[in-house]
Amino acid sequence: MKDLIKKLTGVAGPSGFEGEIRQAIREEVGRFANDLQEDHLGNLIIHAGKKSKDGMRIMVAGHMDEIGLIATHIESQGFIRFTTTGEVNLDHLPGGRIRFVNGIAGVIACEQVDSKKPILDLNRMFIDIGSTSSKDCPVRIGDTAAFEQPFLDLGHRLVAKALAGRVACAVMIEALRRLKPAKDEIVLVFTAQKEVGVRGATTSAFSIDPTIGLSIDGTPAGDTPGDMRKAVLLGKGPAIKVRDRSLLTHPGVIRWMEDTAKRKRLPYQMEVLGNGTSDASAIQLTRAGIPVGGISIPCRYIHSPAEMMDMGDVEQAVDLLVALLEKPIRL
Repeated sequence: MKDLIKKLTGVAGPSGFEGEIRQAIREEVGRFANDLQEDHLGNLIIHAGKKSKDGMRIMVAGHMDEIGLIATHIESQGFIRFTTTGEVNLDHLPGGRIRFVNGIAGVIACEQVDSKKPILDLNRMFIDIGSTSSKDCPVRIGDTAAFEQPFLDLGHRLVAKALAGRVACAVMIEALRRLKPAKDEIVLVFTAQKEVGVRGATTSAFSIDPTIGLSIDGTPAGDTPGDMRKAVLLGKGPAIKVRDRSLLTHPGVIRWMEDTAKRKRLPYQMEVLGNGTSDASAIQLTRAGIPVGGISIPCRYIHSPAEMMDMGDVEQAVDLLVALLEKPIRL
């Protein structure tokens, strides 16, 4: 799956500008899908299998958008002030490279103070694209940018920008390739605008009206120096979501996911997340309410230009998703 992940992370797709990454996913899944649709918000929706009389409709969501930056002001010297789209980790911004959707590249810098140390305040940061004045600056207010970061293969570990969401998309694509027809209808949704408020999952869940919902996403790992407050670790398998900021997983879904992992002898962890959320929170609240759960893949340095994941966790997430969907579901 490394080639697929490299391809997906190499494509820019900040929230609201998912056209290029949507096309890349469409190319990968076109020959496996019974029905492929794009809705008004930009979600890519794929139907696999057909719901039988006593079957269910399972919605599996993974977001294809990524965090980014948006220009708010062009200074007279040509420097670009900006704000964020999504929850960007400011610690990782200074010195980072970005590329606007229009193709213009630049570097992020900070104003210097007397101590010569940058202050991690968004109001003191700017983007330098080499312009000498506002008149020769090709960037306009409202232009959106994504991080520019090469894919890094460390053997069993991978590093890339947008890795958490794009790995979720890769897991769904690979699961679609492996799935055999079942009694349940599987609807895979590559969602738009998750990073700015799970918007794609909100609208698509309403139109699909699933019986059960699952989200696939990255989750912060707690195994780096000085950060041992989280029980989710790289290399210990995918995590079954129990709770996040906006979601309490349905107990029957947790039991179904745990029983399936044990039956297949797959390693797994339990995720209790204090901050952050996933597409499952939006699916849960659609219409009269939907039982939901989530497969979370441990990720170091999440919401930075250099996220890290373990290939074993990724492959086992595919195994778990396929195992969950290959047999009729009963909660």
